[in-house]
Amino acid sequence: MFEKISPELIGLDSARVLEFIDALNRRKIRMHSVLMMRGDKIFAEYYWAPFDKDFCHRMYSQTKSYTAVAIGLLEEEGKLSLDAPMSTYFPEKIGAYLPRHLAEQTVREMLTMTTVAEGCYWFNNSYSDRTYMYFNVNRREEVHPAGTLWEYDSAGSQVLSNLVEKLSGKTTFDYLYDKIFCHLGTFKTAEMLKVRNGDSWGDSALICTSRDMASFARFVLCGGVYEGKRLMNEDYLKTATSKVRDNSEYERHYSPFTNGYGYQIWRTEENSFMFNGMGSQFTICSPDKDTVFVCTADTQGSPFAGHYIVTSYFDIIYRNIGSAVLPKNPEKDKALEALASSLKLVSAEGDIDSPFRRELSGAVYGCKENPMGITEFSFVFSEDGRCGELRYKNAQGDKVIPFGVNYNEFGKFPELGYSDGVGGIRTTDGFTYRDAVSFAWLEERKCKLEVQIIDRYFGNMTAYFAFKGDEAGVAMYKTAEDFLDTYEGKLIAKRIK
Repeated sequence: MFEKISPELIGLDSARVLEFIDALNRRKIRMHSVLMMRGDKIFAEYYWAPFDKDFCHRMYSQTKSYTAVAIGLLEEEGKLSLDAPMSTYFPEKIGAYLPRHLAEQTVREMLTMTTVAEGCYWFNNSYSDRTYMYFNVNRREEVHPAGTLWEYDSAGSQVLSNLVEKLSGKTTFDYLYDKIFCHLGTFKTAEMLKVRNGDSWGDSALICTSRDMASFARFVLCGGVYEGKRLMNEDYLKTATSKVRDNSEYERHYSPFTNGYGYQIWRTEENSFMFNGMGSQFTICSPDKDTVFVCTADTQGSPFAGHYIVTSYFDIIYRNIGSAVLPKNPEKDKALEALASSLKLVSAEGDIDSPFRRELSGAVYGCKENPMGITEFSFVFSEDGRCGELRYKNAQGDKVIPFGVNYNEFGKFPELGYSDGVGGIRTTDGFTYRDAVSFAWLEERKCKLEVQIIDRYFGNMTAYFAFKGDEAGVAMYKTAEDFLDTYEGKLIAKRIK
């Protein structure tokens, strides 16, 4: 597996690959990787620096598809029934009152996300046990009977992962490693983060490489067989990847995500199925042409970027794969090689400089009371204006964020107290997230700062600064799960130095 070949050998003109990557770049999508296979061979693999093939990336809700496979393995071992009520497996988690529909909700209904309601938000909740929360907290008001309407229920996926751990006696990751991953020869550097009570974060926190994802996709696409050896029941995987339930409630117009839903696995265009993670972590398997598409990105806050990635893949790549080998094209091969070495993580773009820069550099602005708790800020630029620092004070003290002008500076985001290996647990050891920060002039007296968190957790924040006389208006917008909360809001500032 992972032999690299030219697109022409699978019936695709290399120009289509160039067109696809160019389309993503022109739309300024925060791409991290793209990998495409036909059979067990890679015909396109690209990484936007600083990402590379060895980078272990957070896959977010693609993790749910892995948990679903683990459930199928347990069923095959005779350790559970898909039609048994989930509550019967967790009697120790049930409180004094359990609503009837929740009590009757089956494992299969949880796999298909036709549960009684979406589970409650757990990050800032006083309960550390998410399974206990699922059955007891904010569930008294049932929305609909289980097995009827489709509703995205990430909390339910976590309960499925907890069931895997209870019945297997292993972590969800270790169980899958022993059953599947070790046979694939991949996932050697992968891991899964934990939730606060020590359970695996089985609905959101698998961390692995793009090639790891591709190997698992091949295993599922081949019906549980790898290199001629059957590792899993084909019938379960066939059902899991089929349209078991309608999911058009998810987006009430056509989208590549409303083609139906299997067992924690999405249906999409061209008779394909998909593992789908927040921020455009996608793995698309297409049995009709024996292809796999994997990508990683951070499109949080850009609701249509994911649609664009998926539809562009089908329009530009998939539908142009033919059945006959095409002639080699050395010129296009060179263009693909040049493309691979030129890709960089997207950054803020604007004017390279402003007449206002020298006046702004070093000036200190005092801030009125604001949601971010920032009391003052200043910009300090290099002599040539190509890079600089945002300096500010907040509740944690003095902070500095280095940036590049129209390019990314890589470093550590200075805010302390964010989660590391355990979600929802605030670190106290000085741990900080890796980041990429860029700056751009939008007008003579208006600029923006873009922060991308590129660690075990992904998120982004954009801050706009506009100046008039000795005053400034600032607006900060963040998209991140359970962090960057003190970097969202607006403020008025006045020059004090």
